[in-house]
Amino acid sequence: MSSALTDLFPHPIVQAPMAGGVSVPRLAAAVSDAGGLGFLAAGYKTADGLYQEIKQLRGLTGRPFGVNLFMPQPEYADPAAVEVYAHQLAGEATWYDTELGDPDSGRDDGYDAKLAVLLDNPVPVASFHFGIPSSDALESLRRAGTFTLVTATTPEEALAVQYAGADAVIAQGVEAGGHQGTHRDLPEQDGSGLGLLSLVAQIRETVTIPIVAAGGIMRGSQIAAVLAAGASAAQLGTAFLATHESGAHDVHKQALTNPLYVRTELTRAFSGRPARGLVNRFLREHGPYAPAAYPEVHHLTAPLRKAAAKAKDPQGMALWAGQGHRMAREVPAGQLVEILAAELDAARTALSGTGDLR
Repeated sequence: MSSALTDLFPHPIVQAPMAGGVSVPRLAAAVSDAGGLGFLAAGYKTADGLYQEIKQLRGLTGRPFGVNLFMPQPEYADPAAVEVYAHQLAGEATWYDTELGDPDSGRDDGYDAKLAVLLDNPVPVASFHFGIPSSDALESLRRAGTFTLVTATTPEEALAVQYAGADAVIAQGVEAGGHQGTHRDLPEQDGSGLGLLSLVAQIRETVTIPIVAAGGIMRGSQIAAVLAAGASAAQLGTAFLATHESGAHDVHKQALTNPLYVRTELTRAFSGRPARGLVNRFLREHGPYAPAAYPEVHHLTAPLRKAAAKAKDPQGMALWAGQGHRMAREVPAGQLVEILAAELDAARTALSGTGDLR
């Protein structure tokens, strides 16, 4: 298996790109400097905003890092269903004293302009969510010296990723916080995702490219487990969400370990696409009625989420989190990488039969 990816960073630890202001340059720099692979999230940013963040990150670290892009989405949402959902959210708009957003604010997240930024100013690693870039785009990035990864949630998606020419696949288990990176958004498949260990094992038998495992990983022992299952590295999001350098709202960070939030759930309530978050009032009240309409619902609820965050009201925020959220540690990101690496070494020693398994 190619070591082109893991040769870029000493520890098999990747910080997941979390859009919405979480994966800021200082977080990515801290992770990369500690021997992991830090990531910027281009989602919901302008192309110029992305360029400025890349420039800032390069000023903070000389280590390799990655940038994640959202793929443009096909037009399949039912406008009538979105309108009905907007009527349902009218009370939320009144409560937070704001207007609902325009559901027709754009579908492609500025993909072409952001891809151009990465081709004009090549970065070490680029990853993609919600689908697969064209083979030409992947080849152009390769010629620019960029290693490419694409998220997959099934073995079939992973095979398509390999066929398109990506250098590696991110195997995202159903335990993962935030949006599931399915290539097609099929409501009839909601909640049917594969658990990470099963997914990694199946993808390992399906493709020959390297695998990065993602979904609910919070400890070094879990990293050891996915490596044993066939992954080359592990991607952690929620674990880094709580760190000092994370750009997440303090209310979001505190909610991860707050006993009030006992579980997570996949929901369309905030964005119209399945995403795992802490179960709060908004999710409970609106999740059952949210249509399959991304990014229309994302645009619609954006002012509500912003107003809830401004009011420091976690009950109206999208509290994205993986299933392991209660294991979050509020420490500096670099220290977390060191802790995870030490836990990984201890787990490997135990598995080799030379350590204490207790």
